[in-house]
Amino acid sequence: MPRIELNTKIKADIQVVFDLSRSIDLHKISTEHTNEEAIAGKTSGLIGLNESVTWRAKHFGIRQKLTSKVTEYDRPKYFSDEMVKGAFKRFKHEHHFSEENGVTIMTDYFDYVSPLGILGRLADRLFLEKYMTRLLEKRNSVIKDFSESGKWKGVLNN
Repeated sequence: MPRIELNTKIKADIQVVFDLSRSIDLHKISTEHTNEEAIAGKTSGLIGLNESVTWRAKHFGIRQKLTSKVTEYDRPKYFSDEMVKGAFKRFKHEHHFSEENGVTIMTDYFDYVSPLGILGRLADRLFLEKYMTRLLEKRNSVIKDFSESGKWKGVLNN
């Protein structure tokens, strides 16, 4: 089971970074290259505890749907979302936040199990883990950019 860990330092208030991390609208911006769109559940604004969102996107040339639900929530320190329906056998994305000297440290843990047994594990090694890491890095760079530049006001004040 692959486990991706990312640490991102952001020079912004922890509340802003936390809220941008659960913003459906910012997620859409960070995944424009996959044409990801929220089609059911919470489709805009900030997702919260026990709320779910269904995303439709194109990955590896295949149109997919994935539904995830926020299963744990402790603002502004932590939340997690888990897949309830989709291509993976299972996934959980933990979002941790702490603050040191005016810098928010955002730590992501992304655990997933690919479908198809040994073929899925082979895909993980060959390309999927790198692909998922790049998606998370892209998302985090957008969160960092919006948090540090003040562009967050256009997303969170809607």
